[in-house]
Amino acid sequence: MTINLLKPVLLLSMPGGSEWILILLVVLLFFGGKKIPDLMRGIGKGVREFNDAKEHVKNEIDAGMREKDIPPPVQRTDAPRQQQVVREKTS
Repeated sequence: MTINLLKPVLLLSMPGGSEWILILLVVLLFFGGKKIPDLMRGIGKGVREFNDAKEHVKNEIDAGMREKDIPPPVQRTDAPRQQQVVREKTS
């Protein structure tokens, strides 16, 4: 009889129906019926803020890529140059 120790064993997998019911009952016992809506509201705000930040970063990257594709403006050499006026200080 050989024991195969190299065979992978999955100890953690997705919970089934009865496990979800047990998890929900434990959460209900820990937090109570009045705290669960506040908890879910907080989780919802966190997810919303994460998605907003993700969209903001994506838009910034897209804007940066568009700026890179635009060629720099060409300077005209035949345009008259503006003269700078230099004022002397009088003491």
